[in-house]
Amino acid sequence: MNRFAHVGIYLLCGLIAAFLVLPLLVIVPLSFNPEPYFSFTPAMLRLDPSGWSLRWYREIAESAQWRLALRNSLSIAAVVTPLAALLGTMAALGLRRLPTRPRKMLAVIIASPLVVPVILFATGIYFFLAPLGLTQSFAGIILAHTALAAPYVVVTVASTLTTFDDRLLRAASVLGSPPLSAFFKVTLPLIAPGIASGALFAFVTSFDEAVIALFLAGYDQRTIPLQMWSGVRDQLSPAVLAAATVMVLLVTIVMLIAMLIARSARSAGARG
Repeated sequence: MNRFAHVGIYLLCGLIAAFLVLPLLVIVPLSFNPEPYFSFTPAMLRLDPSGWSLRWYREIAESAQWRLALRNSLSIAAVVTPLAALLGTMAALGLRRLPTRPRKMLAVIIASPLVVPVILFATGIYFFLAPLGLTQSFAGIILAHTALAAPYVVVTVASTLTTFDDRLLRAASVLGSPPLSAFFKVTLPLIAPGIASGALFAFVTSFDEAVIALFLAGYDQRTIPLQMWSGVRDQLSPAVLAAATVMVLLVTIVMLIAMLIARSARSAGARG
């Protein structure tokens, strides 16, 4: 019975993965369509090289709007990532020192942005920032993205801290190391893989976020996801597919880096 249960679980996971990945098998090839249509041309179906083109990739590279959106997305993510990493690490370290009951309650509150529908989160953050005059500003978007991304860092760092031995800090204290020095020399190197993984997730979360941008961004703060949404709504250009392909490639690279960091951390832990 257990064997059949395992097979059923693997089959279910495979079907879910296929459901998530199969759309990419349509989007990615269509981004090379030389025609302004969302359909495969006969030349593409024949795999004729002349039926494939980088036209839409050149369009997003040469368009001032797309370049502005890319610059905004990278700039916002570059600020959100270290902020989320710092706040998430501090929260995870603080939660570790609390008694069990308040720790669980605070952990649920901190992780709520991961559970609450993003449309509700965006609405709440809009009404919070609007009286402060932070809508249609980079500061408002950065604050909102940081609140959304920091819980990922909390989760990854807290997972790393489950294997952390507090006796190492006591040993450092006995040897005369001040608390701050012990943190940088003992704690930080051991939890660095969790911080790095969380920072990568925070970067992807900020770079790929669209709903909050709809509420808070003006024209000058337009990001890549918002530009894609506008492209689908206004002109339905295959340039959106090219941008989506680039984003999928970027997110895949980031996820692979996170997996390599996690694997190296496990190897280091096994050797230790």
